[in-house]
Amino acid sequence: MKDICRILLMGNPNVGKSAIFSRLTGARIVISNYPGTTVEFTQGQIKIGSQRPMVIDVPGTYTLEPTCKAEEVAVQMLKTGDLVVNVVNATNLERNLYLTFQLLEKNIPVIVALNMWDETKHQGIHIDVKKLEEKLEVPVVPTCGLTGEGIKELVDRFPDVEPLKIKPSTDSEKWERIGDIVEEVQKLTHHHHTLLERLEELSIKPFTGIIIGIAIIYSSFWAIRFIGEGLITYMFEPLFEKGWLPLMNKLSAFLGEQNFLHTVLIGNLIESEINFGQSFGLLTTGLFVPIAMVLPYIFSFYLILGILEDFGYLPRLAVLVDNLMHHLGLHGFAIIPMMLGLGCNVPGALAIRILEGRREKFIAATLMAVAIPCMAQIAMIIGLVGQRGGKYLAIVFGTLFLLLIIKGLIFNKVLKGASPEILIEIPPYRLPQLMAVFKKLWMRLYGFLKEALPFVLLGILFVNILHTLKVIEFFSNIFAPVLSGLWGLPKEAISALIVGFLRKDIAVGMLGPLNLTTKQLVIGSTILAIYFPCIATFVVLIRELGIKDMCKSAIIMVVLAILVGVVLNLIL
Repeated sequence: MKDICRILLMGNPNVGKSAIFSRLTGARIVISNYPGTTVEFTQGQIKIGSQRPMVIDVPGTYTLEPTCKAEEVAVQMLKTGDLVVNVVNATNLERNLYLTFQLLEKNIPVIVALNMWDETKHQGIHIDVKKLEEKLEVPVVPTCGLTGEGIKELVDRFPDVEPLKIKPSTDSEKWERIGDIVEEVQKLTHHHHTLLERLEELSIKPFTGIIIGIAIIYSSFWAIRFIGEGLITYMFEPLFEKGWLPLMNKLSAFLGEQNFLHTVLIGNLIESEINFGQSFGLLTTGLFVPIAMVLPYIFSFYLILGILEDFGYLPRLAVLVDNLMHHLGLHGFAIIPMMLGLGCNVPGALAIRILEGRREKFIAATLMAVAIPCMAQIAMIIGLVGQRGGKYLAIVFGTLFLLLIIKGLIFNKVLKGASPEILIEIPPYRLPQLMAVFKKLWMRLYGFLKEALPFVLLGILFVNILHTLKVIEFFSNIFAPVLSGLWGLPKEAISALIVGFLRKDIAVGMLGPLNLTTKQLVIGSTILAIYFPCIATFVVLIRELGIKDMCKSAIIMVVLAILVGVVLNLIL
């Protein structure tokens, strides 16, 4: 066989391609959009002897006769590969082999990874791998992406794969041959339902599924808060107070308080001392907030999310909320961007590409940007508003939830078109492998720090410069009638609104030193959650929606922020 330059991983959705990809390439990957589309694919490299071919995780597809944009991209990418690893779900052989036969008819080198091999034993499925290999006339290797079983054998057989010359057949001929092969190579035996299988059935039924869903979501966010607060209290705060603060005190004394450099690097001294939450310097608040106040919650959120993903719960959650999402102009799969948005709005905005139509993307993006605060912002709101009492937190988040529902209902009535039906494969429950969970967690944390930290520092630098040049004071005087008259906020709150364009969590934190009343703090926190996405999310949404739709979405956000601020000022 010729040198291998590009290896394509192809298969139906939810067959474990990503786990196989992770095993083949490690953590050094690149995520890109296919040219001319918003369809995402992942690529990395693997070492085979002296070669380092590119491995590409192709979007999942059921057929090479495309019915959606993702499947169109899969067909286009097929033309560029030197070798196709057809990842097949060993527990659903009959359906998966249809794509296998379509690939074989393309006369390109194909090797079959019979994935989820461990699940066949649990489900009483016995497959004669040698006989299946003889029938397909291509190498077949049992694998388990989560544990790494079979991965080495799979790679060892890459150089031996040769293309077959098979004449195209009709659909009925394919299904007839698939039926004959499955009957010959697969035997089913009775097995007792495991606890996980019983839980699978309960979590997909409407009544028990909703109860389980509420319990899982409540438990998840309790765990997120518990882990996050624990990391802050016992790790990050002592690290800054005992390790970083003495260095900052020395730097502050060296620079002298009344000068521009001190204002930028250290910030303002609160009662003659550095306060990491309020001093607002690049090296004080600029590092403390994203690392000590936000990163612990991001860590705990993505840890829990990764466990739920690998356990197989999220597709079931999508099915459960499908009916509600249809009323909002979406379908159940839109819960995925919403969940990701709770961690950070940037990956949430990126995830709207899994929705096919322009209408659904617009609705999902606008709902997320207005009513789904990121974990960083949630942490800041809990830290500030929570001190005044739990009922005030309920007002903030209850207002956001009402906006989500009301705005979704209006969008569904006003915008032309209809939300499509959900087509999603439900994988079996599987106990997550900790190594895979933590590898994914590390990649997400690295992405957060890479995206967030520069914008936090840039935002603080930007505001400090504006403050020194008295630009903020100028805008405060101009917008004072709006802030005071409509929202009941002091004119100094304009600083937080300006910073909100860069980082919303920092903007919420800026409300703390203003000595606001409880009513003003609730109004300010709610407005900052609604009025505009942070700059990183804004850039992503422009790319996903286009400038025209993003401008429409931004206008809706600003108008809603004004109206909600007025209503809260009147009723509180």
